[in-house]
Amino acid sequence: MALESSKNNVMEQLCETVSLPRMVRVRQSFDRAHIEPEDLPAVVWAQLNQSGIKNKIKPGMSIAITCGSRGIANIAIIVKAIVDFVKAQGANPFVFPAMGSHGGATAEGQLDVLKSYQVTEETMGCPIRATMETVYLGDPVEGNPVFQDKYAHEADGVILCGRIKAHTTFRGPYESGLLKMSVIGMGKQHGAESVHESGFINMARLLPQFARVVFDHTNIIAGVGILENAFDQTYKIAGLTPEEIWEQEPVLLKEAKSKMGRIWIENADVLVVDKIGKDISGDGMDPNVTGTFGSPESACDGSPGPLKAQRTVVLDLTDASHGNANGIGVADVTTKRLVDKTDVDVTYPNAVTSTLVVMVKMPMFAHTDQHAIQLAVRICNEIDKANPRIVRIENTMELGHIWVSEALVPEVKAHPNMELDGELEPWNFNENGNLW
Repeated sequence: MALESSKNNVMEQLCETVSLPRMVRVRQSFDRAHIEPEDLPAVVWAQLNQSGIKNKIKPGMSIAITCGSRGIANIAIIVKAIVDFVKAQGANPFVFPAMGSHGGATAEGQLDVLKSYQVTEETMGCPIRATMETVYLGDPVEGNPVFQDKYAHEADGVILCGRIKAHTTFRGPYESGLLKMSVIGMGKQHGAESVHESGFINMARLLPQFARVVFDHTNIIAGVGILENAFDQTYKIAGLTPEEIWEQEPVLLKEAKSKMGRIWIENADVLVVDKIGKDISGDGMDPNVTGTFGSPESACDGSPGPLKAQRTVVLDLTDASHGNANGIGVADVTTKRLVDKTDVDVTYPNAVTSTLVVMVKMPMFAHTDQHAIQLAVRICNEIDKANPRIVRIENTMELGHIWVSEALVPEVKAHPNMELDGELEPWNFNENGNLW
């Protein structure tokens, strides 16, 4: 015990040689246009009411509706509206988890993820059918076999519902969106692993090939593409026919990227992220914001946007992530609290499926938030350690307000999309050295 205490004291002494600067709250400006939640059902119905979609839904048909694991704003409202529209046409809808290997790659785990989003049989008014069993569909021009969720395959038709946004690990005309949902989401663990086998460096080329097999062997009724603004609000709902998914998703992806939140500061010594989680981003924290790409060779295309920070600190894991700490591997420092919350049986299947094992490696950790941040400053190279440039964010979805250190105040004052929203103040660590 004495030896352990001595070791802890050594680390504390190393951390406490670093004095943290005062911080100030900053308001960031983005486009706030969005659809109010109470208006969403009518918008969804209007998008599905076009003849090219409505006429494909016949009375008595069994219609499978996808629901993924991402923390999509208003997802329960949107999926319920699709369910109600299908019922109004006399068909029989059911919702199924289309989330690859998420939820620990088990049917029960995926149902738990849906439940956390208030997507249940009671709230949806229709069956929820979960299985990890898949059916072989065929082979793409190149790559591995294509698989599909058994229940979706047995349905008379499928409606793809998902968010269209920049992917965290690769660049192409189709990134996160309806095509990816059809291949990876509906492919469950088996199908997701098959497409990831060739690595993210080939994903932009292979994803459309896999999707072509899915579309050729599935009665895709429609796609409901969801776009969000920088404030995690629903910005647009796009009802698309199968042909329009292929034609319009690249256009919608560009629009979605233009609405993304970002940190307007371009360079920092240390980035502090309060929480990561699968409900925030597939990578726990969106590298399109933080710059912490797990596969930079396939994801960095020279576009402006991500912050460049020498060190990244992650303090905690969201409860809604269900112990999935995917993404922690690209941080430099974390906390014992996050380590204790991590469930490797939920986290590791993601890495095994994607083959991106760097994402789940555990970084150096400290026993308090204060020491974690001090440690990150200490291990920076060639910076002004008396006046470090620190940016702190709650998570990568909530960027309307951030915190910056005193050294960054002149940059904030000079930027048209940022303004100070308070006074400089010391970090509000509690008696245990934590921020909450």
